[in-house]
Amino acid sequence: MTDPVADYLTRIRNAVQANHRIVDIPGSNLKREMTKILMEKGYILNYKFEDDNLQGNIKIALKYHPKTKVPAIKKLERISKPGLRKYGSHDELPRVINGLGIAIISTSKGLMTDKEARKEKIGGEIICQIY
Repeated sequence: MTDPVADYLTRIRNAVQANHRIVDIPGSNLKREMTKILMEKGYILNYKFEDDNLQGNIKIALKYHPKTKVPAIKKLERISKPGLRKYGSHDELPRVINGLGIAIISTSKGLMTDKEARKEKIGGEIICQIY
């Protein structure tokens, strides 16, 4: 697999389109941190990290509106790709739907949202945006 982050986003996107409740994803430290950010910002219901002495698994419970069954995640989009990396300083980071969505940024202090990176005045690689 050449781009594990794109695979992570695609698995979540496909599960949302198929109205699945739970999605299994092969684990890595980067994917674990991305999952924690999605949970903090309310895009997923819950998650569980399973260790099998290899790479492990991530089980993600997707979030839907209780009555209308509309998913919390409308769109997942990969920004920085292996063939074309996208970087930005703290004042060049994108505002996703004028602040309603989030962009996940890989900084020297770890993964964080675009708002947190702007607040700490650090830039980095723009991994993806979610709304």
